[in-house]
Amino acid sequence: MVQRLPSIETFQNFTGFGLYDCKVVEAVRSFDDPYPYFRGMIAEIGLPYCELPYDQPRRKLGVTKNNFYTLYDLAMLGVTNLSKVPLRLVTFLGFASALLSLFVGFVYLVYKFVFWSHFTVGIAPLVIGLFFLGSVQLLSMAILGEYIGAVHTQVPKRPYVIEKERINFEYEPAQPAREASPEIV
Repeated sequence: MVQRLPSIETFQNFTGFGLYDCKVVEAVRSFDDPYPYFRGMIAEIGLPYCELPYDQPRRKLGVTKNNFYTLYDLAMLGVTNLSKVPLRLVTFLGFASALLSLFVGFVYLVYKFVFWSHFTVGIAPLVIGLFFLGSVQLLSMAILGEYIGAVHTQVPKRPYVIEKERINFEYEPAQPAREASPEIV
């Protein structure tokens, strides 16, 4: 699931172990992420890579340090760092359940008008109203989640681009000249 949700292509069965060029190390350092998702960072950098496939034997001795909680934490970190799909699913669910509640409420009203004399008072209007209000709350939370997702994409100090190489640049880019500030009288 973590591999299908993000907008960038991640590497399957990637553990982070490898030989890295200085450009990759500097790019990872430039992310300045307090809780990094290394697998996503390497995929997001987008520099060329070479895979060396090997068969890792099963563990013969010892116990893994990863339990269900650490694996779940790693999976949620991958989903939240690389994708907004869960937020969009909650928004869609809120819209769909609100429309469904309105449709069922309208059908219930028509049914009541058609069979007015044979219709018994029941709990259906309360249930329809409860589901409608619940879907409105879900939709409101989804909209707040979209705002939080927008903040999440703007706050990280990730580089805009990673240069693979410079071509036809003989000199380093010149620093702009500082203008003299006017004196305050």
